[in-house]
Amino acid sequence: MKKTYKKIIALFVVGVFLGSCQDDLDQTPIDPDSFTEQNVFASPDEAKGALAKLYASLALTGQEGPSGQADISGIDEGTSQFSRMLFSLNELTTDNAVVGWGDPGLPNLHEMNWDANNDFTTAMYYRLAQEVSFCNSFIENAQSLADDAEVGYYIAEARFLRAFAYYNLIDLYGNVPLVTVVSTELPEQSRRSETFDFVESELLEIQDLLKDSQSNEYGRVDRVAAWALLSKLYLNAKVWTDQDKYTDAVTYANKVLGSSYSINTNDTNGNGTAYDELFLADNDTNGAQNEFIFALNFDGNQSRTYGGTTFLVHAAVGGTMEASDFGVNGGWSGLRTTSALVEKFDASATDFDSDGHPVQWADMRAMFHADGQNYDINTIANTFTDGYAVTKFKNVDAQGNAGSDAGGEFVDSDLPIIRLADIYLVYAEAVLRGGSGGDINTAASYINELRQRAYGSTAGNISAADLTLNFVLDERARELFWEGQRRTDLVRYGLFTSNSYVWPFKGGVKNGTAVDSYRDLFPLPANIISINSNLTQNTGY
Repeated sequence: MKKTYKKIIALFVVGVFLGSCQDDLDQTPIDPDSFTEQNVFASPDEAKGALAKLYASLALTGQEGPSGQADISGIDEGTSQFSRMLFSLNELTTDNAVVGWGDPGLPNLHEMNWDANNDFTTAMYYRLAQEVSFCNSFIENAQSLADDAEVGYYIAEARFLRAFAYYNLIDLYGNVPLVTVVSTELPEQSRRSETFDFVESELLEIQDLLKDSQSNEYGRVDRVAAWALLSKLYLNAKVWTDQDKYTDAVTYANKVLGSSYSINTNDTNGNGTAYDELFLADNDTNGAQNEFIFALNFDGNQSRTYGGTTFLVHAAVGGTMEASDFGVNGGWSGLRTTSALVEKFDASATDFDSDGHPVQWADMRAMFHADGQNYDINTIANTFTDGYAVTKFKNVDAQGNAGSDAGGEFVDSDLPIIRLADIYLVYAEAVLRGGSGGDINTAASYINELRQRAYGSTAGNISAADLTLNFVLDERARELFWEGQRRTDLVRYGLFTSNSYVWPFKGGVKNGTAVDSYRDLFPLPANIISINSNLTQNTGY
């Protein structure tokens, strides 16, 4: 799919979705004289190019590489990329990350005082709306080719991507319009539970319409992705619908765990762990790809963006860090983490600085740069040295060679959105929450498989008696930090806004404080509300 990205063609029957401004969602074909909707769907080969646009809409930002002809207006194009905004909304709002930049709306995320005009909450809504619009158009137009077996798979994949977009919409925004056809009518607002039911039914219907486990080309989803997303959907059902579906979460996690996907154990670079190779420039070939159930593909030459892993690598480099060690031409001196995340690794700390702060860990998932960095954050803005830096993502391969972009600007590393380790943890949590069909000893064995990879030995292993809900939450932080999941986890545990758990600068206060519980959801964009009288703003905004 990396190679397909550079041949993307736009779908340009894009109706008004969620009452959005037409200018924000309209797409323009790369060459109006070359492409029309009719010839986009003239053959299965052409339809595959249109399918690529659906995947690329989550990875890229427009139609001219890293900038130019942006798909979404009103925000910096690189900033508007899906996974970069997912990081902003699900990591910067938590204990996992801070950023020193002062872009309008950005400081409000960690301070947890955003409003309905926030650029980031608004742009994410548009990005997901665009994905739904593209998918609706593709599904409708590809029906003319549905007799072709491959096109049948394409349609199922489009339905998965639409379900994934709605999964994020109900997570982030709650009650949103449910639109499944191309339309210019102002849509009605659906209850969160109704959209949940739609996502569930779509995934259940397409599970047997998608290709078998790992039989699709890399970068495209198969039926295991449907099972994995179902398990994650069911894990959050109590929060999203007030219905306990932990048994269903166990059921579909078990399906994933019985598939051909496997935890990456290829320690190609010989550093004692295979964990770091999940986030390197060759993670599409070094063995990590066998753990990736759904990933966004990036290539430093063929699919360039200032979001994605280009953002995660560059923005995390600053201070005394050498950019060349990360395979890039310089750091953006922005992203760091808080002491609250570092503390999650305290049990494995092996060395400390003169102030007693940890600087080395036996758990090699503790990928922090402490040299020249302050453990505690006194100032977030423009002070890169406050807070440990994070070294998780790199644009070098397992042998240390830099990525394909000779200029060192754009990154090759793919970004896992759902990987098998996540489903191990879903299984464990669902079992602990009372889901039947699972076993606490089996859950502990899955956790230990992750911890053995992290420690390079059995030194970090736990017993079933050690396995509690709080342990699983902390283990999710250790395993999945900066992968766009933390806010969702904290909301599920009732900790995101409450005073039961605070972190540095939560609520804009240095030592952290609770905020109003309505901030468990983001606001619908103010301009959407003003356009569509069918919509009701989320409480508190």
